[in-house]
Amino acid sequence: MKKTILTAFIATVSFAATAQKPSPELLNPTNHTLVLIDHESQMAFATKSITADELRNNVGIVAGASQIFNVPTVVTTVAEKKFSGPVFREIEEFYPQATSNYIDRTTMNTWEDVNAYKAITAKSKKKIVFAGLWTSVCIVGPALSAKAEGYDVYVITDACGDVSKEAHDVAIQRLIQQGIKPITSIQYLLELQRDWARGATYKPVTDLVKKYGGAYGIGIQYAHEMLKH
Repeated sequence: MKKTILTAFIATVSFAATAQKPSPELLNPTNHTLVLIDHESQMAFATKSITADELRNNVGIVAGASQIFNVPTVVTTVAEKKFSGPVFREIEEFYPQATSNYIDRTTMNTWEDVNAYKAITAKSKKKIVFAGLWTSVCIVGPALSAKAEGYDVYVITDACGDVSKEAHDVAIQRLIQQGIKPITSIQYLLELQRDWARGATYKPVTDLVKKYGGAYGIGIQYAHEMLKH
């Protein structure tokens, strides 16, 4: 009887200890590279799967999150000066082009561009998170290619968009079928913060949400100003 009780106690303690470890599936500031692809004017003009203001806010959340948490980040464009135009201001706010060395391409598949490929793989992270325009082309291509090379791939679905809801949805379904993991912009931010007791990033994160987080941001503003939290 005593042996049974002792065994149960040891098992309980062991479970309690292991229960504190986060899943390796979760993203953290040091285990992945973020790749932002073709968030440019011309690509946004034809995007119909999400409104322009929602898309820009979500991109602002993602770019801001990566900057706050010092996530290795690659910003890449396609035919910026000849066709697609400048990147969203929400990216330039956190990654000014003058200092961030955007990689401009001719390829639709970022993975097939030598400079982009080198920049991404040089970060030496086994997880890669993608977001960009359009989902069915400029996200499907590199996401499937990275997956084929053994990377653990995530796509921030609401920081992507396409020429129709069907085009976006079918692209995401195709990615999921290949084991690529969908997440959203707020999910990405909060997965990096993980604990509100992390004071060093608390204010930057809540300020970011108040600026780009829609109704969630209004709630945080209310709590800060009315409830003094």
